[in-house]
Amino acid sequence: MTLHIPRIPGIDFAAVGKQLGYLEIEHSDNENDAAVIPSPIAVLSGGDGPTVLLIAGTHGDEYEGQILLQELIRTVNPDEVTGRLIILPALNIAAVREGRRVSSVDRVNLNRALPGRADGGPALQIASIVSGELIPMADFVMDIHSGGIASEYVPSAFVYQGPTPELWAEKTAAVAAFNAPYSVVVKPMLKAGSISGAADQAGVPMISTELGGRGTVSLPILNRARKGLRSLLGHWGVLKDAAASGDAASSAAEAPIQWVELTAQSPVHSTMAGILEPVVELGQKVTAGDLVARVHSVEELERPPKDFFAPIDGVVAIVRHPALVNVGTIVVNIAVDHGTSYEKGNHELS
Repeated sequence: MTLHIPRIPGIDFAAVGKQLGYLEIEHSDNENDAAVIPSPIAVLSGGDGPTVLLIAGTHGDEYEGQILLQELIRTVNPDEVTGRLIILPALNIAAVREGRRVSSVDRVNLNRALPGRADGGPALQIASIVSGELIPMADFVMDIHSGGIASEYVPSAFVYQGPTPELWAEKTAAVAAFNAPYSVVVKPMLKAGSISGAADQAGVPMISTELGGRGTVSLPILNRARKGLRSLLGHWGVLKDAAASGDAASSAAEAPIQWVELTAQSPVHSTMAGILEPVVELGQKVTAGDLVARVHSVEELERPPKDFFAPIDGVVAIVRHPALVNVGTIVVNIAVDHGTSYEKGNHELS
């Protein structure tokens, strides 16, 4: 038996072993007539077992996930796999090449583009393959994000609430196995066109991440995520002996996961253009009314800075990184602090 996808030539998803190839994304512009943008893919299969889809590079300026998945491709042998790993380490390859959230090729946010269109631009074609071919093939999905150039997050798993008790139980178990310091939870179907939303619609358990940011790589966060990824793959039953490995044991010894929730009240928007001065740190607990940021004018030398305050009690979960801001820029996000447990996964936000 063979299993081929037309836009992923040379890969037989039913075959045992290691296969490397590309999603062939068609693109025609002023420089290229019917050229192909090759988005890399690896398939590692050891035979019968679950299929796990691992994605990084959905946004091109987020790097920890790209490193983790490249390492996985190089270091894991098919005989260590029970089932199948489908790995996309640089999904939006055009954006990855540019080191930008979206590429100049089409300026489409891939994580808002699903289900995509097979006859659309590059991001829409990739979205169509992911939503129409790869997610339905998977038993579990992970999409590894960081804050990118524009922001920095507390290092976290990132999960949509619900959409069913069964999927929520799978998600929370995966969060525990990955064991990031934080878990950020958001309302069901938070962003239209996201990979998380597509997995929820397909009934496939999925977690995402936000591993720092600032458009660079944090070594402590990378090392924690490296252990967490192997532990998660062991939990999902696709990587032999990983759940019982020293990595999993050391992860279990870490401090309990802090659950925080982003709500409609979380963002603090600037109402002034200028230079951002954050006055809080990531992970800091604040009370509604606390000063969290100020913005200084660039040209108006006599104008005092404008202060911005926490709208709710909670934890500083996201901080803007570039100092220049405009009216409407989110300078920080304050997340509701749920401590070390979160039981409301299938209910409306508080």
